[in-house]
Amino acid sequence: MEQTLTLVCKLQPTPEQVAKIEATLKAFADACNYANEQVKPQITSKTTIQNMVYQDLRSKFDLSANLAVRACARVGANRKTAKAKGKPVKTFKPTSADYDARIFAFREKDWSASLTLNGGREHIKLKSANYQMGKLKGRCPTSAQLCKHKDGLYYLHIQLTDIAPEPIKSGKVIGVDFGRRDIAVTSSGDKWDGKQIKETRDRFSRVRASLQRKGTKGAKRALKRLSGRERKYQTWLNHTISRAIIADAKAKNAIVAIENLTGIRERTNSKPRNKIERRHSNSWGFYQLRVFLEYKGIQSGVEVIAVPPAYTSQTCHQCLHIGLRSDKVFKCGNCSWHGDADFNAANVISLLGGAFVSLPERSVLACSLSEPQARAKAPRL
Repeated sequence: MEQTLTLVCKLQPTPEQVAKIEATLKAFADACNYANEQVKPQITSKTTIQNMVYQDLRSKFDLSANLAVRACARVGANRKTAKAKGKPVKTFKPTSADYDARIFAFREKDWSASLTLNGGREHIKLKSANYQMGKLKGRCPTSAQLCKHKDGLYYLHIQLTDIAPEPIKSGKVIGVDFGRRDIAVTSSGDKWDGKQIKETRDRFSRVRASLQRKGTKGAKRALKRLSGRERKYQTWLNHTISRAIIADAKAKNAIVAIENLTGIRERTNSKPRNKIERRHSNSWGFYQLRVFLEYKGIQSGVEVIAVPPAYTSQTCHQCLHIGLRSDKVFKCGNCSWHGDADFNAANVISLLGGAFVSLPERSVLACSLSEPQARAKAPRL
């Protein structure tokens, strides 16, 4: 199985190179918009799009042969994505351009990237941290994306493709319960408190509101400096949690089971709530944590499976009867087990994950949690 890792490396272009990068990004976006307008909306094949507009893209937008090909491929891919979501293709903006091996090369000897831009080939210095340097050392990547971020600076998103190890075959399952008070609780007993991230979000929210009320130039500059700090902290925290969970699963030769929380924001936002509660819910980074777990699991050979979340927080992991959850405490009226509600839910997720792994087609537990008819009864799972 192949896995692609994207490394974000900051570029250090000269003023002349900046002008060429801007011209290239604008020409690439204009070419994509032209192709999207000229070719019938139902056509999604990059080859068909290329046959119809390739020559026009070369002559009208002064693109190199491979950049014109990449523009056609970008339009085809975006059309397929939009079609799957039932939405039209959005207007292409001059913020990125795709590169393949013919128009991009990484040079380790002087730590630079060779890129074909409007006006010729350019060698641009890279500014990278130890992580990127370690990953790129001795490698010859064949694809990348030239990007202009919101900070106005230019970056190269370099793709590295590796063969992932075979996933662990095991009957052991570590269940992970996602939450807002405790970001993650595992059936192994590990817990990550969400108090710090909640306080961080609240502090940033107060600072942003104060600066927005002032509306001065100095306040706007401060807002720009603050931009992204909360997101970066959330990303760092999710990386830390996912790394620890995958390391624990690998050490124990186990599979990781998580809840499939797809659509939870839409369901919770449909309920009447105050502004603060809505902000807390919408800033919950559960999906990013799931993505980090999945890709780190592939790298380490640890399988990550998603199970239905229905009744996982209301079921006793000891006897599988429905119990009573009150805030952070769970108590079972059948076997009298009581304890941390999130730890109980993590153990139920572990049991459900084990059922999915061992008997995916015939598991009574799996069916009980996934079938609407069973959920309607649900006195015992």
